[in-house]
Amino acid sequence: MASTPDKIDLSAGISLERFSIGIGDRFGREGVAQLAALEAARRDGIAVTPVWNKSNREHALIGTRPEDTRRAADAAVRDAGWRHPYRLDADHVGLASVEKFLDACDFFTLDVADFIGRPAPAEAAQALVERVQRLFGARQQLPGSDQILDLTPACVQAAAATYAAAAAEAGRIYRRIVAHRGPDGFVVEVSTDEADAPQTPAELLVILTALAAEGIPVRTIAPRFRGRFNKGVDYVGDPQAFKREFEADVAVLALAKATLGLPSDLKLSVHSGSDKFSIYGPIRDVLVKTGAGLHLKTAGTTWLEEVVGLALSGGEGLAFVKEIWGLALDRREELAKPYATVIDIDPARLPSAAEVSGWDGPRFAAALRHDPACPHFNPHLRQLLHVAFRLAAEAGARYLALLDANRAIVAHEVTINLLDRHIRRIFPAC
Repeated sequence: MASTPDKIDLSAGISLERFSIGIGDRFGREGVAQLAALEAARRDGIAVTPVWNKSNREHALIGTRPEDTRRAADAAVRDAGWRHPYRLDADHVGLASVEKFLDACDFFTLDVADFIGRPAPAEAAQALVERVQRLFGARQQLPGSDQILDLTPACVQAAAATYAAAAAEAGRIYRRIVAHRGPDGFVVEVSTDEADAPQTPAELLVILTALAAEGIPVRTIAPRFRGRFNKGVDYVGDPQAFKREFEADVAVLALAKATLGLPSDLKLSVHSGSDKFSIYGPIRDVLVKTGAGLHLKTAGTTWLEEVVGLALSGGEGLAFVKEIWGLALDRREELAKPYATVIDIDPARLPSAAEVSGWDGPRFAAALRHDPACPHFNPHLRQLLHVAFRLAAEAGARYLALLDANRAIVAHEVTINLLDRHIRRIFPAC
């Protein structure tokens, strides 16, 4: 690392538009409905690039491969007549899992959370400390802000000890992708959002300095923010404190682009971003004020809207979702285990299968649909169903046939959710 120039050419890869949204589609049936939302947003002057994302864990749970997601995305683009950019994300990949995504994907989220806190070689960590000090000094004022970053040797050494090994691992993953695809055909995101603690703005600057030294043309970075980002429900924390942190991180990215040579389209990525309604307004305010970009990941929301649509369809669709609910109660611990750090379910707040068996479609939908003003909304039920998609996968062709039989109502719920509850709330017109 010591021999790497402070500022190098990091222009490789595909430029990413100012606003983009991760639109995970667990079963590959909702692409046209999702694109309908994005087309409607464009008519409002809100240009957002779709990025279909599906992690290795989700592929394993459902029994699909990245090639299946590629075929579904390409078919949706063709059928919808979409004429704008779109991407396919290898979501949360590491060296052990990236191989199967190399051909199908053109967006790679490099997950290095397991390497955060691991010791790096002493000379590599020291080279990072020296680079930060040389470029930014001991105190650095953020552009457009009165905030001063503490970059004294002790602070930078602590950050380097925590993140240098993770940045080096990101470099190894990146170079493996380049070896297969070449340097110019994909977008790179780096994810540190599954760390044990949030990254401060100063730590984010150290991380970006390390990634630049690795030669990674990172275009989105997903830090861990303060507060909780539980799956499918609202943000837990102080929205105004989040706003201050988010705006500081935007300023850090501006400083990193100017000083380190990182791509001009580098932007923040908010993971588990679906349904975080209380911080959408603050994020939007910062985007308007600064002109910054944003990548928002909303994976899982589409599956829940499929369930809403089937419930409202009545008949076999409603019977199926009630059956899924009973199975989810029986297998709650198994379903929740892979997502334990991003859900918060109180078993005492989950309605019994017997109670749910008496609900009609609108009552089931009201419990599931994320509308905090509705007295029937149940965030515990919503979170459990969020992680219960594997039960639909186990039903296989039966579930897919129900989606096809109730296409109109399911598609409507998917489109309205993405457009009205997400895109229009968080992204300003360009």
